[in-house]
Amino acid sequence: MEKWLVVLGIWAMCATCAVLFIRGATGGSDKRDASEGRGRATSAASSGDAQAALND
Repeated sequence: MEKWLVVLGIWAMCATCAVLFIRGATGGSDKRDASEGRGRATSAASSGDAQAALND
């Protein structure tokens, strides 16, 4: 009985880690796309400021 509890515990831990890994790998892509849109506008504005500073 004790051996089955150990095997079941290890199996449950592996299954939990797999689920969390898959959710993390797929859930973060939507957030990354949303933040990239804002990040590009900010970096484009700051690169324009840097270019203007170089021209001065």
